[in-house]
Amino acid sequence: MGSTLFDLTGRIALITGSSRGIGKAIARGLAEAGATVVLHGKDERRLAETTAEFEAEFGAQTVKSVAFDVTDAEAVARGIRTVESETGPIRILVNNAGVQHRVPLLDLAVEDWDRVLRTNLTSAFLVGREAARGMIERGSGKIINIASVQTDLARPTIAPYTASKGGVRNLTRAMTAEWAEHDIQVNAIAPGYIHTEMTQNLVDDESFNSWILGRTPAHRWGTTADIVGPAVWLASDGADFVNGQVIFIDGGMTVVV
Repeated sequence: MGSTLFDLTGRIALITGSSRGIGKAIARGLAEAGATVVLHGKDERRLAETTAEFEAEFGAQTVKSVAFDVTDAEAVARGIRTVESETGPIRILVNNAGVQHRVPLLDLAVEDWDRVLRTNLTSAFLVGREAARGMIERGSGKIINIASVQTDLARPTIAPYTASKGGVRNLTRAMTAEWAEHDIQVNAIAPGYIHTEMTQNLVDDESFNSWILGRTPAHRWGTTADIVGPAVWLASDGADFVNGQVIFIDGGMTVVV
């Protein structure tokens, strides 16, 4: 029963920003659960490398890739059409693409604010909307938006990121309000501090690393592997009545003071 409940065989999953980090780990987890995964990224060289790695691991028939700008509405529409015409109907979408920009609010350029909001929040709307068109027509689908502990918390110097991830939470709720009646489940995963290539400089910062270890009840950084199980669950039949939720994967950080 358990293997059937979380079996994704025959389902097509598009994961944005999946050439590295959390997106790559989620893509691997979905592939291991049986899904045909469509990798995505803007850096075509890195995307090609990740695609080749996945093809060697899972087979070329179950790994595809697509490159498009998630902040460009026309490019998104073309990208989704390409996936559905060349690979098949998207059953699972993971909106993972995102960026960070660290600078105090008083020094923050408007163009950097706009860039972070477009990449982290507007992209989830654009890609989610295009994928949902087919899901609504077919009467089923799973959308997983990647939020953050900054969905609920704030730290100095990352205001646009914090605002964007708070927006992801309410976008998830808005999608649920409109699309749940079509048997589409939309939820968000909110990772805590995860040790990745992008956070390596924070891990290497002795004072920041000590703060994370002390602030997190689990007393460790998260790993990309910690995100995989919840993503597979939300993508599976096991989460068919889970709608509009934000699942925090943070070692307990958001529940203590």
